[in-house]
Formats: sequence, structure tokens, C-alpha cells
Amino acid sequence: MSYKSFDVSIADNIAHIILSRPEKRNAMSADFWTDLPKIIEDIDENAKARVIVISSTGPVFSAGIDIAMFGLEISGNGDKNNPQHGAEFYSTVKRMQRTFSVLEACRLPVLAAIQGGCYGGGVDLITACDMRYATQDSFITIYEINVGMTADVGTFPRILNHMPEGIVRELAYTGRKMDAKDCKTYGLYNEVFADQAAMMEAVMATAKDIASKPPLAVYGCKRAITYGRDHSTADALDNIGIWNMSMLIPSEMREAMMAAKEGRAAVFSDLPKVKR
Repeated sequence: MSYKSFDVSIADNIAHIILSRPEKRNAMSADFWTDLPKIIEDIDENAKARVIVISSTGPVFSAGIDIAMFGLEISGNGDKNNPQHGAEFYSTVKRMQRTFSVLEACRLPVLAAIQGGCYGGGVDLITACDMRYATQDSFITIYEINVGMTADVGTFPRILNHMPEGIVRELAYTGRKMDAKDCKTYGLYNEVFADQAAMMEAVMATAKDIASKPPLAVYGCKRAITYGRDHSTADALDNIGIWNMSMLIPSEMREAMMAAKEGRAAVFSDLPKVKR
């Protein structure tokens, strides 16, 4: 299937989703918000891969939300006379929030590879991923304040899991750019590379490593980490105990140990397809 904003390929159990509108600085137009969750859910629910990589094209990772998609909805021209304006805006925001929440809810690890500028909605996207890798010329900016908005699609609840509150507040209040070095120093980036080629080689190597591990155990890790982030230690401990009680597969454990002993690649079962 072809998409306006993305190129999608799957090889060696790695799904690669590429933002493919470099001529528009990979701005997130209306189709972006409907297609991305469809792509992610199709890969996840049909067990088409074991890990997902999201990268981009051109000099800019993403210019963020394409304001043109909102028309008068954001500009406010005449909308204050519409009693439904607030409810309609809220509904739009909830739909857009879901686009990135799907990344977090996905059973597979999602790795983001960032080059150049990452503006506004781009920050919403990368903070919903499991890991972030970047080029040394990359930067982030919570740009919404510069156009009179409060970021509302997912940056704030997620970026606080990676960076100190005071730093997040400064970025939010000023809209200033933070370069790759500082993004790594403060914990947002896992690693920084000289250029996009070096970054993609390393990211794909990491993805390949993850794809070689037992998919159900990887899913369990993702679920336990996200749950532990959002709950108390006691609840998280109980949750992982119940998970392993229900999901632990002794045959997968034996295969992992035997493969390591014999110096071969292990053979694991894929995740089951999701039945709606």
C-alpha cells in the first residue's frame, strides 16, 4: 500500500517507516494523522515485524504539524461565533493524540532516527517512541509557543520522562532550539552520530539485535517499563509477576540458552496476531 507521507518497507523482521515529504520539510498534513496509526497497527496486529524504525528524509526530520490542515479551525476567524468550536477542536486534538499514543501502545519497540530539525509535532512523535538516535546537527524545539499555542499532542507528559522539569519548562516557555549534544546530556537521545548514514547503520544494527530476541519477552519488557513508569513500584512489581506467571514460555528460554551455547541464531515464535 502507498502513502502520501510515508514509505514503508519490511525486511529481516524490521519495519522501516520513512517520512517522505522532504519538499514540505516533512510537515504533518491531514493524511499523516490517519495513516501513521494504520501503518503501526497493521504491522503490530498482523505480526509483520519484531521492531519498528522511524526515520526521515531531507535536511529536516519534521517541521511539525502542517498548520494549513486546520484551516480556520486554528486561525479562529469567525469560529468564536460557532458554539461547537471548542468541542470540535477538542475532538481533533484527541484524534491527533491517539496517532502518537499508538506508538506507545504498540507491542513492538519503536526506534526514532532524527536528522536536522525536529519541530513541534516532531517532538510529540519522537517522545512517544521507545528510543531516540540522532545526528550531531539535529535539534529539537517545542515550537508551539512561537505561534501562540500550547503543545497539546503529547510532548509534555512524555518528555518529562526523559528530561528534568526545569529544562522542559525553559524549552516550552521560550521555544528555543536544543542541540543534539544537550539532548543526549539531558537524556532525550540515546546516542548521537556524525551523520545520517552512520546513524542509520547503528540504528538498524540495534533493531536487528532486538529482532533476534524472543518477541514475547521483548513485548513484556516494553509493557513492564511503560507500566512501571506510570504506576507505583508495588503495583509494577505485582504487574510483572502476573505477566510472567501468565506469559513466560519455558521452551523459549531453553532455545535462548541452547542457541547461545551452540553459537547459533535462536529461533523464536512471532507474536500472535491480534484478533479484533
